[in-house]
Amino acid sequence: MPDCSECESPLDIDQESIDEGDVVVCDECGAEYEVVAIDPLQLAPIERDDLDDEENADFYEEDEDEE
Repeated sequence: MPDCSECESPLDIDQESIDEGDVVVCDECGAEYEVVAIDPLQLAPIERDDLDDEENADFYEEDEDEE
């Protein structure tokens, strides 16, 4: 069983019921992984799009300055 790269907890994956492209979420920290291969099992971390939130926050701050 693979471990989460964020918090090192074991990822609870039922290898018989997953398919390529499925998303696996760590129960401990919420990190997300895409199943890229079944045999052998390979997971790829899904990057969170936190930059968009920061850019939007800057945009709203600029709008408040203009008022």
